[in-house]
Amino acid sequence: MTNRYLNLIAGLALCLGTAAAPLHAQTTTPMTDDQIDARYDAAKKRCDEMKGDDKDLCMQRAKADKEKAEADAEAGKERAEADRDAAKKNRKADYEVAMKKCEAMSGDAQDKCEADAKAKFGK
Repeated sequence: MTNRYLNLIAGLALCLGTAAAPLHAQTTTPMTDDQIDARYDAAKKRCDEMKGDDKDLCMQRAKADKEKAEADAEAGKERAEADRDAAKKNRKADYEVAMKKCEAMSGDAQDKCEADAKAKFGK
């Protein structure tokens, strides 16, 4: 009987935790500029059907959502660039280590080691 209640509580906590997360935090890929503009235009059309304070609030929300999406898209581009830079530096460091390891060898073993390292790291 206790297990039944614990499972129920755990299930409710999981549902509430997922529902509480903001929509933009659940998406993994930032929207493109075209997607952002299309979403903003659709929101403005919904706002046009309203009047007074409701319309003002709706327009403010639409603008805020657009600004957030643009910021997320920019951050995504910066993250992707930083990831590329980090991967490039990591490969360079790994290549240098491999070549240093080859220096300890001699003759054909060294030549093969260097050729393998160059092939592996695209040098």
